[in-house]
Amino acid sequence: MLEIGFAASTQDLGRPGFSEAGLGAAGAADRGAAALANRMVGNRPTAAVLEAVLGSVTLQSDAHVVAALTGAPCPVTVERPDGRVRGATSHEVLLLAPGDVLRVGTATSGLRTYLAVRGGVAVEPVLGSRSWDSLARLGPPPVQQGDVLPVGAEADSWPVVDAVAPPAPRPLGGPVVLDVLTGPRDDWFTDDWRTTLTGQTWATLPDSDRVGVRTTAAEPLRRRTTGELPSEGVETGSLQVPPEGHPVVFLADHPVTGGYPVVGVLTPRSVDLAAQLRPGDPLRFRLAG
Repeated sequence: MLEIGFAASTQDLGRPGFSEAGLGAAGAADRGAAALANRMVGNRPTAAVLEAVLGSVTLQSDAHVVAALTGAPCPVTVERPDGRVRGATSHEVLLLAPGDVLRVGTATSGLRTYLAVRGGVAVEPVLGSRSWDSLARLGPPPVQQGDVLPVGAEADSWPVVDAVAPPAPRPLGGPVVLDVLTGPRDDWFTDDWRTTLTGQTWATLPDSDRVGVRTTAAEPLRRRTTGELPSEGVETGSLQVPPEGHPVVFLADHPVTGGYPVVGVLTPRSVDLAAQLRPGDPLRFRLAG
């Protein structure tokens, strides 16, 4: 790893099954983008990828490598050892030779870019997963400049190009729409909560991270029930509403329990969209079903 502009970590499908010990699953924040990157290079779904915030990474290959970038689109170049430079794009299968330098620029939209290499990133797993959990501080540590990322043997096929779906277009300047399934604690809120949630544009706050997307809007959600809610289990995509009434969308590194009521849960596709929101990005909620 030659350069890291913001932050990068290895991520796979996570480590489910440890919630009784208070440990969340973690894993790729945008699971759809990570899965697409693995498909593009012929990896098994379990292969680990590199998750880079805003792209902005530079890597040098010391072998023949098949790679692909998905998620937040970035400018991409491949520099040959003889000085030649080849332009490339996100969502393209890249063939790297020994000595090639892959430069991934700053993402033009979205927040998280995923780099898959054929065979997977084979850093040492922790509790069966190569995912870094930023809340529990568990797993292979965030990738640093100078790190060498070993390539594994998690490939089992070549990609079928026609089966590789293009990235879903993001609205230009408009809000990202997130679909919400209501409950389990929507009865804790006043009768107009649906109108409040879906009838205005929310904004993504700067303190959002892999734990959750924090939001704000002119009109907060208001509770009907003002008592304390005993801690209960929460899922990825939960819209937990703290006392000030602005939902927090739980992402991959969320805690396994929460003490504030959950008014709804995002659909899996909408969780992926939420994981690509930058601070300041507008969003709207839409009731699903």
